[in-house]
Amino acid sequence: MGKMIDVQRPDGRHTPAYLAQAQVNAPVADSPAIVLIQEWWGLNDHIKGVADRLAAEGYTVLSPDLYRGRQTTAADEANHLMNGLDFMDATHQDIQACVAWLGRGGCRVGVMGFCMGGALTVAAAVHVPGLSAAVCFYGIPPQEVADPARIRIPFQGHFATQDTWCTPQAAAGLEQAMRAAGQAPELHHYDAQHAFFNDSRRAEVYDEACAQLAWARTTAFLAQHLRA
Repeated sequence: MGKMIDVQRPDGRHTPAYLAQAQVNAPVADSPAIVLIQEWWGLNDHIKGVADRLAAEGYTVLSPDLYRGRQTTAADEANHLMNGLDFMDATHQDIQACVAWLGRGGCRVGVMGFCMGGALTVAAAVHVPGLSAAVCFYGIPPQEVADPARIRIPFQGHFATQDTWCTPQAAAGLEQAMRAAGQAPELHHYDAQHAFFNDSRRAEVYDEACAQLAWARTTAFLAQHLRA
């Protein structure tokens, strides 16, 4: 189980974040690391659980609390919270702070996120220095926030063919932009709904087979680019 810590941002303010330390016999600074970004629901038990799973794989994980303690299970309120979030501040301050904190010992750092966090993963891959890889689950930011054509680190994406929020057309646009820029993203598409990975929503959208396959692909990708 992890714990909450405060991480200093570039502007001197602080970001609360959930820290799950790598379950290996080595100091934090010696293990590869991941910044894990929340869905629009907030930093809830599901995201902390994913952080703990990554820690069990040998990664030190920081998940910034972008809503500063607020979370919800209601879609209308989640939409309100997401729309009230300053994506550029979250990218250049909160996420950048976590990348710098994790990378202070010289280890490789990746970024990974779901839904809103997937969109912020793309933004971080474009704007935040010090990252070695990015894994995006069904989220793409507006063009004015981040242009995927500017991503220059290994990138893996997981998208759902039945997604009405991060649509197949949006995923195709991201791939086209990256390939036109000479990049080679690793993209996977699943016959599932948006948020198919979220096992706290079993009765709604969770797809166990797709989630297991996506996890296997994710851990293989992270091992390739953060442990090499």
